[in-house]
Amino acid sequence: MRQQLSQRTPLLSGNDTAAKRREIRAYFHATSDRYEQLFEMLRGDEAYYKKPISLRHPLIFYLGHTATFFTNKLLLAGLIKERINPRMESMFAVGVDEMSWDDLNTTHYDWPAVEEVRAYRNSVRSTVDRLISEIPLTLPIGWDSPWWTILMAIEHELIHLETSSVLIRQHALEYVKLHPSWEPCRKSGPAPQNQLIPVPAGTVRLGKSKTDPVYGWDNEYGSHVAEIPAFQASRYLVSNQEFLAFVQANGYVTEACWEEEGRAWLSHVRAEHPAFWVRYGSGWRLRLMTEEVAMPWDWPVEVNYHEAKAFCNWKAAACGQPVRLPTEDEWYRLYDVAGLSEVPRTSAAAGNIHLDYFASSCPVTEFPQGEFFDVVGNVWQWMETPTYPFAGFEIHPHYDDFTTPTFDDRHNLIKGGSWISCGNESLKSARYAFRRHFFQHAGFRYVIAATPAVQQGSHYETDKLLSEYAEFHYGDTYFGVANFPAALAELAIAAMRGKPAHKALDLGCASGRATFELARHFDHVTGIDFSARFIGQGVQLAEQGVLRYTLTDEGELVFYKERTLTGLGFEGIKHKVEFYQGDACNLKPLFSGYDLILAANLIDRLYDPAKLLTTIHTRLNPGGLLLIASPYTWLKEHTKREAWIGGFKQDGESFGTLDGLKDILGSHFRLVQGPQEVPFVIRETRHKFQHTLSEVTIWERIA
Repeated sequence: MRQQLSQRTPLLSGNDTAAKRREIRAYFHATSDRYEQLFEMLRGDEAYYKKPISLRHPLIFYLGHTATFFTNKLLLAGLIKERINPRMESMFAVGVDEMSWDDLNTTHYDWPAVEEVRAYRNSVRSTVDRLISEIPLTLPIGWDSPWWTILMAIEHELIHLETSSVLIRQHALEYVKLHPSWEPCRKSGPAPQNQLIPVPAGTVRLGKSKTDPVYGWDNEYGSHVAEIPAFQASRYLVSNQEFLAFVQANGYVTEACWEEEGRAWLSHVRAEHPAFWVRYGSGWRLRLMTEEVAMPWDWPVEVNYHEAKAFCNWKAAACGQPVRLPTEDEWYRLYDVAGLSEVPRTSAAAGNIHLDYFASSCPVTEFPQGEFFDVVGNVWQWMETPTYPFAGFEIHPHYDDFTTPTFDDRHNLIKGGSWISCGNESLKSARYAFRRHFFQHAGFRYVIAATPAVQQGSHYETDKLLSEYAEFHYGDTYFGVANFPAALAELAIAAMRGKPAHKALDLGCASGRATFELARHFDHVTGIDFSARFIGQGVQLAEQGVLRYTLTDEGELVFYKERTLTGLGFEGIKHKVEFYQGDACNLKPLFSGYDLILAANLIDRLYDPAKLLTTIHTRLNPGGLLLIASPYTWLKEHTKREAWIGGFKQDGESFGTLDGLKDILGSHFRLVQGPQEVPFVIRETRHKFQHTLSEVTIWERIA
């Protein structure tokens, strides 16, 4: 069992800057030393250039990648002005960590020699050491400090310490060798009979503040509070012995056990057992990093999400109870009831974590934590929860794609850490997520809960048009031009002047901003649009309280935005709005009895605008108002030429859309306000905007 503790992640606070420099320097060098030591388990140079698995680069890439990360982030922070080795920094910049299971990369790289990469690492190390000595240090260290970026790069190397150890474990045995500093656990015995332990209901609070004294990744910040009903959880992680029953019951060929994505993965790889199990005659052995050992049946099984989920489905069918993986919220509840706290800074951890004990897993009975074992440590635990951003999520400008690519409902969280999880990875707040087919040092425990797993929304809208409209409706203002849907709603509400304000219709509501704005004044507001994709944004905001989307910066570069119901001031009125998909030219009879109808930038996009305008009075109460806004951009692709209501010559004279509106609406309406021009701006990219004037008229129903 290991005697020397691995260096803990430094506190961001303190009063002694000289001591803090020494602490960060020690952390930096200890991490670099440990990372380079990991590669000493490779046997000969050939081991660096053979891929352990097809979905990732060979290990020579990862030897250079973490040094290149330092260079890239130091440049972004303005701490260095020039690259250290442009050739290597181009080659080692981006890892292959997000491929689908059926995406095989055959690209050839002219990799440099191992000694060249080691020399490059030494150059980077010298540069970072000099910066730690020279750059000004103010405590506490915050997001905007250049020291944050240095810590970011150190913590990034610790992530790759773990992921590279998995690749070494997946390498052919001929390419690896034993190492005295990476000694695995040699203890094993009979596996325990797993038991279900009741977990009482309680409240969990997730999310860090910017004042937290320890470094965190972007997805850890913000806030999330949840009330967790009572549930039961397995006392132990699922052991190799417990999982063997699933294998022997032909679980890998029983289609009903597997989710759709899991079945597709299984069909592709034709797995018959966990990836680190090795058949040995009529029995089994377990592959560790550099050797195969007799199967330790009391160690935790290590599987991907699909296998863990299939086991739960199999067990649920066998026992007739709702067995599943825990959610992230439920894991936090387990952490609390187990009475756990963070890894101590000067003594050994209360679990097999932070390299304090072994360079492998160990028996699931080794580390009791309250009534449970291994809530933290030994192996990561797959969660039922796909990763998602907390309320208030922000992206750090020096690593804008750390988390956001995983907000796709295809990356599930792992919690608790493994034996090699160091630094940030060992924290309660750590939130790492992988595609469901990937292998880490990860296993699982199961829960039985009467309530289904609640999935939080994580999707960022990436469709260019939908994203532009999300920004148009809910985003920033540009060039001093007021938000257009809000401005129209304000005009409409002002024009009501004491009229009844029971029901309003936002016809052609698009993403729905005006629908919400009108609800500040009206008892009930209906938003209708022909496009279900557009109204989906309003529905999402009303139901989930958040809308996330990407905006094009330039070319392929994007950035991520989030708007919340609370931040927009709509939380107290969301119950007053509803959205429907509908054709403005063929509305259902139930859409009537309104005191106001708003038709914003609609009439010149209809296939038959006259069909709407000649009947719209039947939708309004007497004395009700109709607000029409339009730039009168008549295009044949939207409206056949013969259906235009203006914008052409009639009897040799110019006939504008306002003339057409007066002709059509005159028998049932009188014009009470306008025309007036209201500008709007639609952002396309950081350097390209549409600036348009929409003509607004307000009509009162008289008959």
